Amino acid sequence: MTDEHELIRIRKEKLKKIKEQGIDPYALHFRRTHSSESVHECAKKISIGEVLEDLEVAVIGRIITVREHGKSCFAHIRDDSGDIQIYIKANAIGEKTYGLFKLLDIGDFIGVKGKIFKTRTGEDTILVSEFSIFSKSLQPLPEKRLGLRDIELKYRRRYVDLIANKDIKPLFKLRSHIISSMRRFLEGKGFLEVETPMMQQIPGGAMAKPFVTHHNTLDMDLYLRIAPELFLKRLIVGGFEKIYEINRNFRNEGISTRHNPEFTMLELYQAFVDYEDLMHLTEEMFCVIAEECLGKTSIEYQGNKIELKKKWKRLSFVDAIKKYAKIDLESVSDKELKNSAKELVPEIRKMNSFREIVDAIFKKVVVPNLVEPTFIVDYPERMCPLAKKKKDNKNLTERFQPYICGIELGNAYSELNDPMEQKERFLDQIKDRKMGDSEAHLMDEDFITALEYGMPPTAGLGIGIDRLVMLFTNSPSIRDVILFPQLKPLI
Repeated sequence: MTDEHELIRIRKEKLKKIKEQGIDPYALHFRRTHSSESVHECAKKISIGEVLEDLEVAVIGRIITVREHGKSCFAHIRDDSGDIQIYIKANAIGEKTYGLFKLLDIGDFIGVKGKIFKTRTGEDTILVSEFSIFSKSLQPLPEKRLGLRDIELKYRRRYVDLIANKDIKPLFKLRSHIISSMRRFLEGKGFLEVETPMMQQIPGGAMAKPFVTHHNTLDMDLYLRIAPELFLKRLIVGGFEKIYEINRNFRNEGISTRHNPEFTMLELYQAFVDYEDLMHLTEEMFCVIAEECLGKTSIEYQGNKIELKKKWKRLSFVDAIKKYAKIDLESVSDKELKNSAKELVPEIRKMNSFREIVDAIFKKVVVPNLVEPTFIVDYPERMCPLAKKKKDNKNLTERFQPYICGIELGNAYSELNDPMEQKERFLDQIKDRKMGDSEAHLMDEDFITALEYGMPPTAGLGIGIDRLVMLFTNSPSIRDVILFPQLKPLI
């Protein structure tokens, strides 16, 4: 069996021979008139054995199969719309031109001109009268029957994965359709898309560790944003009532099947509503996107059949901890909480703040049980420095998170718009930082100033788009739905 280095050497020799004929193998020699998909449409007019005489097509694509038969050859080329078979005969294009075709390999981009016919097996085919090479592939592609099986290589060389595996491109097209559907839904509701800074002087809007960079001209450190929240709220202060942003966030944290250091989020804010309104909006948005992109509101994820159109369950955070962890957050002391949590989450010994401990328990014990679409609601105030307190219980906040099949899909709350209380909450966060909670919020004085100008009652919602795509495509890992996921470098 020829090794890869020898295959590359052979391909380079072929490239040299092509150039020696005075041919530029990387030039655009003619313009296409049809895609493979449109060729198939045209072929509907003819029967087996017939030729569509009144039409010549020009198609460009990558060679993906070749079957030689003496002085003729069948091959398939692939473009963005699909595959089409081509048929080349030496006596039709000439011996010299056919000899040039023999210098081509699977992976090369070619253009062909010719008429459409149906073979005896009924396959739509282009009878080639002329062809050109547009790009010579020097690297051999994975064997068609095996595809790209090395998972690490799939992620590191996504471009090869897209070539070798036909199922990959439709997945990422679906991702694009999901985002487009989300935009249409929000714009239909009167939301305006805006952009806010990706580099911030003070990281805020979420509990997370930021990436740090340095601006040379200003000679100051900046942070890649962990969330756009505080800037979007400033726009609500400025008079916008319905806004959203779809963009990247960056968090300097671990990598897993659910986490990537950079990820795509939808974040929206609406004035004069509360978190109850956004729960209804979330249910409706998920159903509309599923209907538009999947053609149904029922999905299957890793063996679980889910109906999005049913009324989503609601379970309070405190009740969820009580039900699955057997801990009553309303009566347990911090010391008792930490002690009782050690058996559930051994790594709890490294955590000190109430938020860190309770969040770790929740993720370990509760989340795996949240299979049906569920809103976890009413989080303890100590965990939510930016959320408004509940009217009937000041220890809890008007916050919810949507879960499906054990996947946390977002975060939302009625926004705290009292500047004096917000400042006190930030001061409490500083205490948590001193206790070792490196993800606690920093004080943002300008945001406090913005609130002092008056922010109307507002609710905000963030949805993790990568995780939503995971759910809608039945993908087990977030890396499967990000074109270029972050990976540890090869040594």
